[in-house]
Amino acid sequence: MKKEKKKKQPEFKANRLMVSLVIISLLVGGLSGGIMGYLVGFYSIKYNNLDIQKIENRIIKRIEVKQTVEESATTRAVEKSAPAVVSIIISKDLTKYYNSTGPDIFPFDDYFEFGFPEHSMPKDGKQDIGVGTGFIVDGGRGLILTNKHVVDDPEADYTVITSDGKKYNAQVLARDTINDLAVIQIGATGLPSIEFSDSNNLKIGQTVIAIGFTLGEFKNTVTKGIISGIGRHIVADSPRGGEVLEDVIQTDAAINLGNSGGPLLDLAGRVIGVNTAISGEGQSVGFAIASNEAKFIFESVRDNGKITRGFLGVRYIQINEMIAQSNDLDVGYGALIVKGRNVSNLAVVPGSPADKAGLVEDDIILEVNGQKIDKDHSLLRAIGRNKPGAQVELKILHEGEEKIINVILDENKL
Repeated sequence: MKKEKKKKQPEFKANRLMVSLVIISLLVGGLSGGIMGYLVGFYSIKYNNLDIQKIENRIIKRIEVKQTVEESATTRAVEKSAPAVVSIIISKDLTKYYNSTGPDIFPFDDYFEFGFPEHSMPKDGKQDIGVGTGFIVDGGRGLILTNKHVVDDPEADYTVITSDGKKYNAQVLARDTINDLAVIQIGATGLPSIEFSDSNNLKIGQTVIAIGFTLGEFKNTVTKGIISGIGRHIVADSPRGGEVLEDVIQTDAAINLGNSGGPLLDLAGRVIGVNTAISGEGQSVGFAIASNEAKFIFESVRDNGKITRGFLGVRYIQINEMIAQSNDLDVGYGALIVKGRNVSNLAVVPGSPADKAGLVEDDIILEVNGQKIDKDHSLLRAIGRNKPGAQVELKILHEGEEKIINVILDENKL
């Protein structure tokens, strides 16, 4: 019997403990429910008694504060950068392009969009035939960055007008062979300049500001918008033909004729791009060359007196679907190393970085430093973005097998 009583004691205690927990749970639940009910009732009464107009006023005030902050940032950015933006005037003697019976071949129609007469007989001497924009990147040496198509005529003269109205004759130091960029210099020192921002950090929707010599009449015109796209691939028309531009920035900030070469800025007043093209088919569709590419060109000219780019040393064709199918290739992208039509046009230049790395005819270069080589990213530009002496990583397809090789680039002297 004693043993049986001992067995029942734990069962009794367990039952009593369970009942106690149930009672406590009910009390706690009731208490928390009451508290929650009180809080809901309290805040319901509180917000029901609020004046709706006061709530609207608070919201409007917050919006106004936000707008004021952005407007202040915009004005500060313009005040900081505008003194370094310059106008570029293109001048040329046009009389030799006319004969006694009227105009001969006239190559400047694209320039005559700024109020100049199109086909009237020019006066003797040089005349202003076009305009563009640029910005000072080294005020101590008078170095200015602009578009190549603004200063691409070797027979023309170029005059720079700074923001304070002073005029300087400009010398073209370098024109980029694979991008729409150029560096010119004026004989002045102690000038204001603009610093570059890292275009790799750009975000779609980011606020941007464009400054330029709009329509050749309104210098330092400021427009504002956002980044509409990154990494665009376009073909831009110029007076001397079309030019393929890769990895450009798209913006809805108004970029008009005459703005070419002007800066596209962030709200800190730093250059994120060089305005270079507008769409003739849509409204508020402009394009700018990314600042990292522009900085590369400027630093090359500043340090070497010329534009120096990396050189690999291969002859190639860009693979597309048609080429891949007709040649039964394993991939539909990349750069296929091929020889030219003439016997002397070898696929791989002897002694070149490509030759030293073991590249041969029919190899396919798939990637450069992790960047896929396709219709939007050419091998020429992928290699050209590197300085001579730089080491690049290539992913290649050799006899059906993918390989990773490292190549030390030479200087492209073309």
